[in-house]
Order: sequence, then C-alpha cells, then structure tokens
Amino acid sequence: MKYGSLVIEKKEYVLLKRLMNLSGYYKDNTLRSSVKKLVGEMETARILDESEMPEDVIRFNAVVTIISENGWHKKFKLVLPSRSDVKNSHISILTPMGAAVMGYAKGDSLVWEFPSGNQKLTIENVEQENEPINLNMVL
Repeated sequence: MKYGSLVIEKKEYVLLKRLMNLSGYYKDNTLRSSVKKLVGEMETARILDESEMPEDVIRFNAVVTIISENGWHKKFKLVLPSRSDVKNSHISILTPMGAAVMGYAKGDSLVWEFPSGNQKLTIENVEQENEPINLNMVL
C-alpha cells in the first residue's frame, strides 16, 4: 500500500462507521464478508483532516479506474447507498466493489473476495469530485 494503510478523511470515517454498524443485517454473504473486511482494515487506517487528504486516495464521490489481473477495466464513482445507480456507474460503498477500494490510493493493489472468487485489483486512477457529504443523513 502506498501509504502503509487505508487513508480515510475524518467525516467520512464517521459515516463509514455508521454504515458498517449495519453490516450484521446484510443478508448477502459476499457483501457481509466485504463489509467485515473493510471494518477490520479501518481499525488500522490513518484518519486525516480534510486538508491533509492526499488527492490520489479513494473517497466518497471519487471516480475510480481499476484493472483486474484478468484484464478487465472498470471506471465508476464511489457513492453513498442512496446515490447508487449501477447503470450510470455509481457504485455504493455497500457493494463488494465499493467496500474493496475505499481508502486505497492510485497504484495500490489488493485482493478482494467477489461472488466469482478472489480477484487481484490495481487502482489505475483516482479523480476527486470533492462533493460534500451530509453526516446527518438518514441511513
């Protein structure tokens, strides 16, 4: 990992914790497993102020391009569950793919469990859209 651990902005960390607290209720085993892995990684994450966040770290509303060891490319925007729209490549943090990449940086590689099995992914590019998130939203 480029920064040694996940890097997460403070407000986004608070929101992630709220979302992860619901993880025991997810019926899908793959999603539940992905969320548990993210929760584990969050325990050692570097939590930074907005002004300290590197531009190449995946955050809410970032546009991410990944490639897999199998050769497929995927470009998507990582969003809150309420803004998920798969047809328009808006992927929720509460999907295996969304949980897999949160807090990683451009150039990082990771292995994540998907319904089809483990996949090695590499973060090819990260573009920030810097849209504010509402911490008081109802989940």
